[in-house]
Amino acid sequence: MTRTSEWTPESVDAALSLVDGPLTVLAALQAVQEQVGHVPDEAIPVIAARCNASRADVYGVLTFYSDLRTSSAAETQVRVCLGEACQSVGARELHQSATRLASPQVDVGHVYCLGNCALGPSAEVDGRVVGRVTPGRLASIVGESAG
Repeated sequence: MTRTSEWTPESVDAALSLVDGPLTVLAALQAVQEQVGHVPDEAIPVIAARCNASRADVYGVLTFYSDLRTSSAAETQVRVCLGEACQSVGARELHQSATRLASPQVDVGHVYCLGNCALGPSAEVDGRVVGRVTPGRLASIVGESAG
């Protein structure tokens, strides 16, 4: 699916028409994000009407899942694992270091498991999981990805 650069009612309708299976609130939000790049506030009432849900229910699902966005994403996405196994080998310090990499081109966040516990601390850069990450190695990977 090709992302559009801005929200339109037609882009939301197009995204919702591509949902395979029942049109749940979560599936609708994921489809809109895939189509538009994020879920704009103006899409919430459209999704609520199509899913027979309240706007509060749609907003609740939107804000519960950290993978759903309400604004456009930066070009490079970094998520540091803060699960217990990664914390035991320095993930908190890695995350603090990673926040210094944040810029308009780089979003930095966290998750609580990347499924790479044996190789912690782990991070994900643009969907690619890397293990045994040091602050310097993460900065290098982000630099390559953003550059």
